[in-house]
Parts: sequence; C-alpha cells; structure tokens
Amino acid sequence: MIGHIQELIENALEHLQAKGEFNLDQTPTINIERTRNKDHGDYASNVAMMLAKPLQMNPRTIAEKIIAELTDTSHVNKVEIAGPGFINFYLTDACRLQVIKRILKLKEDYGDSQLGADQKITVEFVSANPTGPLHVGHGRGAAFGSSLTNLMKKVGYDVHAEYYVNDHGRQMDILAASVWLRYLELCGERITFPVNGYKGEYIVDIARKVRQKYGDDFRYEQAVVFAQVSPDETEGGDKEQHVDDLIINAKDILGTGYAKIFRIALKSILSGIEDDLEDFNVYYDEWFSEKSLHEGDTIERALAKLDEDGHLYKKDGALWFNATHFGDEKDRVVMRENGLKTYFASDVAYLLNKFERGFEKSIYVFGADHHGYIPRLKAATKALGFDADQIEILLVQFAHLFKGGEKLKMSTRSGEFVTLSKLVDEVGCDAARFFYVMRSHEQHLDFDMDLAKSQSNDNPVYYIQYAHARICSIMRKLEEQNMTHNVEIGHVSVELLVEEHEQDLIKALSQYPEVVEKAAVNYSVHTVANYLRELAQLFHSYYNAHQVQIDNENLRNARLNLCLATRYVLADGLALLGSSAPDEMRAEDKQVA
Repeated sequence: MIGHIQELIENALEHLQAKGEFNLDQTPTINIERTRNKDHGDYASNVAMMLAKPLQMNPRTIAEKIIAELTDTSHVNKVEIAGPGFINFYLTDACRLQVIKRILKLKEDYGDSQLGADQKITVEFVSANPTGPLHVGHGRGAAFGSSLTNLMKKVGYDVHAEYYVNDHGRQMDILAASVWLRYLELCGERITFPVNGYKGEYIVDIARKVRQKYGDDFRYEQAVVFAQVSPDETEGGDKEQHVDDLIINAKDILGTGYAKIFRIALKSILSGIEDDLEDFNVYYDEWFSEKSLHEGDTIERALAKLDEDGHLYKKDGALWFNATHFGDEKDRVVMRENGLKTYFASDVAYLLNKFERGFEKSIYVFGADHHGYIPRLKAATKALGFDADQIEILLVQFAHLFKGGEKLKMSTRSGEFVTLSKLVDEVGCDAARFFYVMRSHEQHLDFDMDLAKSQSNDNPVYYIQYAHARICSIMRKLEEQNMTHNVEIGHVSVELLVEEHEQDLIKALSQYPEVVEKAAVNYSVHTVANYLRELAQLFHSYYNAHQVQIDNENLRNARLNLCLATRYVLADGLALLGSSAPDEMRAEDKQVA
C-alpha cells in the first residue's frame, strides 16, 4: 500500500509540474509512514513540508495542491491535511480487510518482495577461530547473522551466507601445540603446560584422538620438547615468546607429524562447530578457508594491486599499507620483516576474493571488540578501487549469561565458558534463537536462562508460540463441535469483523511486509521479534474477549480466516528468526493474558 500511495503522490507532482504550478529540478523521495493514532488515518506523508523550501511555499498550500491532483483510487477513502502540512490517507474498509484474503492466498510467501532486486550479497557471520567450541558469546552473532540472512532473502536479495574459517596463522599453531602437549601428558610425560596454551577439556579429548590413531609416534621427552624455549610468565619470562618457541620446536621435532596433529585438531573442532550451528538452526552456503588464500595467489594479487597504485611502502624491514591515506587511524603491516603475511593481508585478499566472485555488497557481522576493523576494511576497499559503501560492518554487542540471578564467567583461553551447545540443550533452540535477537544487535544483552526456560507470559518466545498453538487448537476443535471452516464464506463475510480487537489485529497483519522490509534494509532484526510479540498480544486479547467457534456461520468463518491469517504470519516471522511454530504446547488450555 505504501508503494501505491507513493505512486499517487508522484503522479500528482508530475501533473503540478506540467501545469507550471510547481518548479522542481527533481522529484523528491516520497516518505510514507504508518500513523500512530488511528484518528489520523492509516498512512501519512511529509512531502509537503519537504517541498516548502525548494518551492518557497507554505506546506499546507502545497498539500492542498497535491490533494487536488490525486487520482481517484478504490483503496483510499479520504485524504486530509493535518498539523503543519502532513497529508493523511484513510484506507477504505474493503482495502483494509483485503489483507486477510491476501495472507490466506500467499501463506508463508506473504511479506515477500523484490526490494533487493536479486542484488548479489554475501553475509559473513560467526567466523570464530576453530581453536575451541562455540560459546554463548558466539551465539548472538550466529542468531543475528542467520536471521538477517533470512530477512534479506525474503525481500529479494540473492544472499550467500558464509563462514570464514581462520585455519591459518598463530592461533591455530597455539592450538596444535596445546594438543601435542596434552598428548605427551597422556603418554606419561611430565609437562609444564604454557600459560598461553588452550586449556579446555576439549584439548584433552582431541589429544586422545591423536594418541588413538598414532600411539606413541609423537612422544618425546620434556627436555627435548622444551629445549632452548624461553621462560614462561610464571618463571618471570614472556608468555608470548614462550609459546612461540614451543611452536617452533613442535614443527622442528615433529616434521610431517605436526601437520597430522594440526589436521586432527582442526577437523575435530570445525566439525563440532558445524554440528553446533546446525543444532542452532544456522546454515551456510560456504565455509571459506583462509588457508586457501595462502595456497593460491589471491594474497599476492591483492598486495600487488595495492603496490601498483602506490599504497604500500617498506619500513623497518616490513611492508606497510598506507591505510591513513584512506581514513584509518594508523597504517597497517601486511608483511612482517620475516616475510610472513599478517592477518590483515588475508583480510584484504578475502575482500578482493568476494568482489571477484561477483558480490555487489559484502556484509560482515563482527563482535563489538572488532570495532577497529571498520576503518581498516573500509580503507582496503577504497584502495582496491571499490566503493567503501560496498561493504557493511555490523558490530554485535556482548551477551551476558545469567542463571539463578548470577552472571556466568567467560574465558575461552582458560576453558571457563558455557558452550553454545550446552545453552541450546538447556533452554532449547527456539528460546535461544529468539532471546539473542530480542534487542538491537547494537545494545548489550542480558540473557536470562531461567526466563528462557519458563512457560509464562513473561517469556516472549513462549508467549508467541502459544498464540500459534492456540490457533491450531481452535482449528482442531472445530470438528469436535460439529463445526466447519469455509474460507470462501469467510472472505465474503469479512465486513462482519467490526470489533475493535479485530480491527487492531487486521491492522497489525497488514504491517508485516513493511516490518520485514525495514528490518532487512536497516539490519534491525529485533524489530521483527518486537512485532511478533505485539501480534501475539493482540491475538491473545482478541481470543480472550471474543468467541471464535460460534453458531453464526458467516461471522465464525470470517473470524476463523482472521485467526488463520494470524497463524501464517506468526509462523513465518518465527521462521525468519530461526524459531519453530509448534502446533501444540503443554498446558494448551492455560489462560494467557
């Protein structure tokens, strides 16, 4: 309907321009918004106030001229001027009620659009280093990224969901070294484990797999393992240098065995991550390997492109990218003095790879601690010759887990954390997915596990799912009461839906496509969650105030149509957020306010 009203105003402006009453260089963007107060109609536009300055005319006068030129339409009953020059549109009853028939025809396709016009976009999210299982902190990025992908697909974007696997570099070497040291302990060697090693129990589990497959093949005495290794932090040394020396020894001592341990560790953790994400209803079109950038020529080509355009320089034996020239706070090293490429070099190559694959826009979903990546990736985009607006970096704030009123501690390196898998096991995928996206990704989130497990009005996902299950129950119980549902009778009797609760519910249903589009364009997944909660509240209020299974056949079928339309929207909205819409729930006859 917004598009229809925009078209009416655009045509009116064209007529006024042709008649010489308006003199505009270009047609302005026509903003149409839902009115908050039903007394002000259904939609309002501020176009007259936007044109006041360029036309040097009173906005109410402009509004009067626009209204006089509006084409007659069966969808609009009345148009009025309000306040300083708002143009308010009142829809006809027939138009307003038509939404029920439309939903029952389109079902889960209601709300689909071609807003994205098949624009090819990649969304990268989670991309946690495969150095340990996913924890609850990763869960928020996973829920947000997956839901955003679903929303963008629904409005017509050609979306490619991607997980960037950091399977190359120092953190992976620390992982492999940690596994080897735990393996040596299993072999009976006395090992002083490094402060900077990965200490979780999962490291021991991987070490067991190594020993099961290779026995004592990689066993060496402690004196050999720690030969010429600098002191650790506990001995007054540098923990970073200590673990780096251990990695060098591991590679020298093990030879090809190091790669075998590395592969087992990577495969074990990565397969666990994949399983956890599938259990969390998160799926990817591609798992992209960072290692592939190093094994191919993408990094070399990316750096060569920067060098050709004069954006690289040498300093202190290292190769630097002149990032400050493109707005970054400091220049970035792309190759260290020892010839090793930096993580940032991989980031630049990955960026180039995305554009070479034909993506028109690349969306990154990062944790809030990655805020420094915004200027450097924007700088790299511009230096490679692309528009900085072709990448969008969304920062997801931290999620704090609470249980029994207490905040749970989180530390990946020490192994003290709640895994995503454990959270899903305890509260369920539906509640976890929904709770993660209840608030804007730009706001901190306190995740109350006890509330997520509760069956009460205060638990939003339970409240919404209960509304869906209640509608399913209504449909099931028709036969028990010797009643039927005739959709066509409901369509022709739709004008009988005159109760205020019914009108409010119909208005909310008509807003769904707009909610979805705005959520996709503004990356505001939480607005869909808020909408579903409000829709569920409207339905519960309606159900508690009015009977649906009544003898009056015409009114019964009109109400059943309204209920069924509500059910389709609830189910589709929950699906976009990665939660299910159950047909039955425990205590289904419980009174829900």
